[in-house]
Amino acid sequence: MVEENFFERVYSVVRQIPYGRVTSFGAIAKALGTARSARMVGWAMNASHSLDDVPAHRVVNRNGLLTGKLHFDGTNLMQQLLENEGIVVIDNQVQDFKNIFWAPEVQF
Repeated sequence: MVEENFFERVYSVVRQIPYGRVTSFGAIAKALGTARSARMVGWAMNASHSLDDVPAHRVVNRNGLLTGKLHFDGTNLMQQLLENEGIVVIDNQVQDFKNIFWAPEVQF
């Protein structure tokens, strides 16, 4: 199934995000050669919560907002996971976003 293959490609990129860094749905889509599929990356992240080796908490929107936080167990789990890595989050937004942003390498 094409969707499952795409999701696996997304997870492969997400597994590469370094500790203490974040990336965006759009950056992952661009790295996969599907720049207009940021929403599909979001769907993949929503489906990844049973995969312990996929650090979905490190994927935020293009402005550093924790738009995926509702898909984590607990009200502030995404923020807590990021803060445990030294990332400062205020009002659901990653602070110093430009400096901790990780741009994935092109995968195709």
